[in-house]
Amino acid sequence: MPPDPAGREPSGELPLDSDLGAAADRPLHVRPAALALVALGGVVGTGVRAALTEAFPTAGFPWTVFVVNLVGSFALGALLEGLVRRGDDSGRRRTVRLLVGTGMIGGFTTYSAFALDAALLFRTGDAATAIAYLAATVLIGAVATWAGIVVASLHRAGSEGAR
Repeated sequence: MPPDPAGREPSGELPLDSDLGAAADRPLHVRPAALALVALGGVVGTGVRAALTEAFPTAGFPWTVFVVNLVGSFALGALLEGLVRRGDDSGRRRTVRLLVGTGMIGGFTTYSAFALDAALLFRTGDAATAIAYLAATVLIGAVATWAGIVVASLHRAGSEGAR
């Protein structure tokens, strides 16, 4: 059915605001509830990371940020694998993904501190450590993500076998 030039819905009713579709028609990234979940999780994740970097300051190799990013990579791999094995990205699974995955783990991990730490290592003349830090974070981070996926898949397979 071609669109009605007056903006009427197929039912013949005029929409509340012809420029806006129903909330379900709007992309997830612009829905207020989704944004609130990500923001709330981000506040928590960022707070935890900030507390850890304050509690465990490092000189030379930035161990705290390195470990935070590896733990976050593992956690995100495990979380997303666990969610996808339970069904489609809707309802509670979507809420958990937005709150915990995008929000908390996204706020917990840090690309900006990673980049800043590498730049500072280069600036202070420690190029070898900077390159090792960059490479180790990316490579071990990928392995940590894969390990999280494996652990979640084994956990899910084990829990299905116990039923």
